[in-house]
Amino acid sequence: MRVALWFMGLFAVAAALALFAGSNESTITIFWPPNRIDLSLNMVLLLLALLFFLGHLALKALAGLLAIPGQARSWRIRHQERAMHGAMLDALSHLVAGRFIRAKKAAEVVLAREAAMTRSGEVWSEAPRLRVLAHLLAAESAQALQDRPAREAHFQQALAQAALLDASATREGVLLRAVRWALEDRDASAALDWFEQLPNGVSRRTVALRLRLKVARMARNPDLALETARLLAKHRAFSQVSAQGLVRALALETIQGAYDADQMQAVWHKLESAERSLPEVACAAASRWLQVGGSAHTAFEWLLPIWERMVTVPDGLSQDQKIALIRVLEIGFSITEDAIDSAWLSRIEHVQQANPGDAPLQYLAGVACLHLQLWGKAQQLLKQALPRLKDAGLLSRAWQVLAELAQRQGDDTQAAVAWKNAAQITLVRKA
Repeated sequence: MRVALWFMGLFAVAAALALFAGSNESTITIFWPPNRIDLSLNMVLLLLALLFFLGHLALKALAGLLAIPGQARSWRIRHQERAMHGAMLDALSHLVAGRFIRAKKAAEVVLAREAAMTRSGEVWSEAPRLRVLAHLLAAESAQALQDRPAREAHFQQALAQAALLDASATREGVLLRAVRWALEDRDASAALDWFEQLPNGVSRRTVALRLRLKVARMARNPDLALETARLLAKHRAFSQVSAQGLVRALALETIQGAYDADQMQAVWHKLESAERSLPEVACAAASRWLQVGGSAHTAFEWLLPIWERMVTVPDGLSQDQKIALIRVLEIGFSITEDAIDSAWLSRIEHVQQANPGDAPLQYLAGVACLHLQLWGKAQQLLKQALPRLKDAGLLSRAWQVLAELAQRQGDDTQAAVAWKNAAQITLVRKA
């Protein structure tokens, strides 16, 4: 269709020219004394068109001649850029493949070519970023080769180039690599120093948080590690199960780092409600609180949500968690004579009567009666629980309590048997 339109237009122009030029008898006279030249109008128009065409060709030829130096310069720049990009790709390929010496040499080739271009007066906008990346690749290769002086030299060059306005976006990556290298060198203080130089937005990225978690754990800073783990959990960097396990482990580590009652109370208040509701965390916190001289009533307040969860939710606690809760409660009962009150006794009796076949709960009820000086009931409950207790620690402790009760009653024979059974269970447990 386009060709047909072109032909139609060409025929129209030809027809117009034929009509105009065929009957055009006009002439143009040029007086050049003493001569006179008569030319037809058609000839003058043809000569003007030819003159315009020749002038246009001449101007184009002159422009092309003047553009040759610029084209040669552009060709040289493109050739150098291709060579540098090729060397950069070689460096990346060798680094990924584990050929670190070749990667370092390829990165140095990039730097050498870029320096040659700069000395020749060529300036291009991507040069600073290319220098930073080349120095970073060379430093990474030197780090893999354990060449610390070369790594530091290239790293400082990369950091200096990243400070330039044209390469400021690469500074974050350089600092993150510095943190990773400090981690590989097992230098936690240096890694934390580099972290301090990261902008706030960068330090909250997932990759930076993962590094900070490793640094915090290496520096044995459980508070910082726990805070970082919370942020990673909010960013969904781990699965829900993994995040919960990590937070639980770090919370337990933080609790074990408390060495007096004030520290332990501060640690407990720093924990989030979801962390306090974890059975392992609550039991460990209450146990540590009692170890550093805290009151039993406060420990029981911390354990009350775990107890209610065990009572109200079917299978709310595993067997190990239930035994840990019972052990901490028993420790709390033994601290002071008035540690167990009527409310806790009522709770324990209600749960034990609702679950008469639960040996650990029956053991706990017996221990509660013991501390309330209900000797006969305590002895009865513990004897009923003995055949069904599976935990060696509770079983050994039950025999010890029965031995004490037998001694209190003056039955030395039964006391000796009970002490013997407790010692045997303890020896088997240690073995």
